[in-house]
Amino acid sequence: MKISYTVDAAHDGREIRQLALSTLGLSAKLWKHIKWNGTILVNGKAVRNACLRVRAGDELTLLWQEASPVVPVDLPLDVLYEDEAFLIVNKPAAMIVHPTHREARDTLVHAVAGYFQRRGEAAGIHPLYRLDRNTTGIVILAKSARIQHAMTQRHGQIYREYLALARGHLDRSSGRIDMPIGRDTSKANHWQVRADGKRALTEYKVIASWPAYSLLKLHLLTGRTHQIRVHFSVLGHPLLGDAAYGGPCDRMKRQALHAWRVRFRHPLTGKEIQVQAPVPQDIRRLIGPDIVSRETSSFLYW
Repeated sequence: MKISYTVDAAHDGREIRQLALSTLGLSAKLWKHIKWNGTILVNGKAVRNACLRVRAGDELTLLWQEASPVVPVDLPLDVLYEDEAFLIVNKPAAMIVHPTHREARDTLVHAVAGYFQRRGEAAGIHPLYRLDRNTTGIVILAKSARIQHAMTQRHGQIYREYLALARGHLDRSSGRIDMPIGRDTSKANHWQVRADGKRALTEYKVIASWPAYSLLKLHLLTGRTHQIRVHFSVLGHPLLGDAAYGGPCDRMKRQALHAWRVRFRHPLTGKEIQVQAPVPQDIRRLIGPDIVSRETSSFLYW
């Protein structure tokens, strides 16, 4: 990876370290990696003194290798979008994003590592968020720690929209759920609404209803663990197939939740990126093709 920067008058006399952490927006972790394992050039000449003060007009170049320690595995990968900074994929059900133990070889990051190896690309693997094992849909991965840090700083600007099937009919056709979520200490990997939890905000719209369930379009304003699943369980409308939070499992064998759409501003180009993942077959089977086509035809925002 490479960053080049011509020092302007406003930063005349600044230390290289200061420029890297502030002006160039690098994380402290990445800066340390570059300092000890990369190359720092000033006007084409290698320097080791991170406290060296540069002058206006100097050309500062930072070089480092970006690679992932994840073992590459040849697994199917549904790529929705890719450029020099991002890889955006459509995660299937029954796949976790990160390994939970050292021997794991079937996670999303292993599949991505295999994809990069087949292409001969030395890129990092930095998911910007996680999806539950049985939640399908869009996962955004940054190819470098620098891009990951930039997007983490602006995480609230990533518009994330989900589709879900919830039991029964909601009292209101749209609304905002504002209930804090914290860990349920009585159950492993379980979360609950609790007063001392972190604030969690979910906006929803009812798209269609059937006698036993409703199709919802959801916008996440926060990204708490199991947020959608917990919120709708507390409302008395758990997701179909979500046995952990009281959802009926006669129609779905997993929670009926799909990360459907994302939108964000590219940190390098300023271009708006919009990506949509196809509705999976198990959800499509319960809502029919007409509704899918209608909702897919336009990118609606809240």
